[in-house]
Amino acid sequence: MHLVELLVALGLAGLVFAAALGVFSEGQRAHARGAARVESQQTARIALARMAREIRQAGGGDLPPIAIAEPTRIAVQHDLDGDGRAAARGETVTWLWSGDVLRRNAGAGAQPVVNGVRNLEFSYLDAEGLVTTVPTAIRTVVISLTTAPEHPGAGGATMTRLTTEVRLRNR
Repeated sequence: MHLVELLVALGLAGLVFAAALGVFSEGQRAHARGAARVESQQTARIALARMAREIRQAGGGDLPPIAIAEPTRIAVQHDLDGDGRAAARGETVTWLWSGDVLRRNAGAGAQPVVNGVRNLEFSYLDAEGLVTTVPTAIRTVVISLTTAPEHPGAGGATMTRLTTEVRLRNR
């Protein structure tokens, strides 16, 4: 009789442990998804804010703020030393999307800024709000950035898409 009671108790304990393990496992997956979503959102916001700041402050004097205006690449110019040219290191900054990495080149090579980039699009608007590709006519840059977690297994299909319009300050 005692053996039957012991086996029943062990069976019930096994069921309780299995249920607890299932709850714990689902909690870990939910945490991983949430952490991946936060990572994706934070990296997108930081990159977008940095790009917007550099684009907004581009130009100065007679220097055109935009040197290259392509759908996935932009080069902005700053006259940091006041000589009227963008020849010194750091005066021309290029933002580009390469593979799944957003890169920034300020004269020392294209350094990675954000991994997990799924899309980067620049649109350029003139003074009337019409789309243009002529760098000297650009008054507003629309940036659309889509990121996903660097480790997709942790976050599934979590993606973050942020868009902003940046008006050139020196135009």
